[in-house]
Amino acid sequence: MNDTITKWKPKLYNEKHSFVYHYGESLINLLDPKENQRILDLGCGSGQLTFKISGLAKEVIGIDKSAEMISDAKSKFPNIEFQVADASNFKFNEKFDSIFSNATLHWVNDFKNAIKCMYENLNSNGKIVLEFGGKGNVQTIVNELRNSLKTRGYEKQSELDLWYFPTIGEYSTELESAGFRVLFAEHYDRPTELADENSGIKDWISMFGENFFIGVSENHMEEIKSEVQEKVKEQCLINGKWFADYKRIRIVAIKEKTFANKELR
Repeated sequence: MNDTITKWKPKLYNEKHSFVYHYGESLINLLDPKENQRILDLGCGSGQLTFKISGLAKEVIGIDKSAEMISDAKSKFPNIEFQVADASNFKFNEKFDSIFSNATLHWVNDFKNAIKCMYENLNSNGKIVLEFGGKGNVQTIVNELRNSLKTRGYEKQSELDLWYFPTIGEYSTELESAGFRVLFAEHYDRPTELADENSGIKDWISMFGENFFIGVSENHMEEIKSEVQEKVKEQCLINGKWFADYKRIRIVAIKEKTFANKELR
């Protein structure tokens, strides 16, 4: 199990990686918030999607493990409740009608407890609407990053297990084991354009892969990032623009009512 804590950079995130929440806007259509509902945004980041949901629901709360991102969200949207909390260990006294999560759950290696927390914090027939990285996500970039680290003797860093990228079958099975009924599941390719035409891949690594560089000498850091960008050019540079090879999972599931001591007839 990986216990590395990611240090988030709200400024870099919002300036060059806003695609994370822009792509998530279409997920709100699947959520279909109602004006009488209480909704949790799990892994809310800087709060942009929490804010959009707040205009459609009675109440929305955003939680994120990053204190830096929660501070940024509070400064942007002071009328919304945001809390620092762990996706695999959270509890609210009042349950939610829906839980929404965009681009978060692949950061949670303790996925079983994350699923358990979602289930326990939902009302009966409550809904989860999730999108996160699926099997093969950013494989081109990460494989080259691992290779560049390994060739320079950074064996431990090259083997870092930073993310959880399951198949649909794996994750659906986990949800069903916890008591959810999966209504919709999709795994799809989503090549994602990066903001900077000169340093798109290097910026992506700086934003999302900095934990790979713990213990790496400073003179090697930029060298490795540049080498990775050069090596993925054939696959990731399209018509002069950098693209990350994203593969995503979208899932909608509900918490089924339990009927104790009743037989099906």
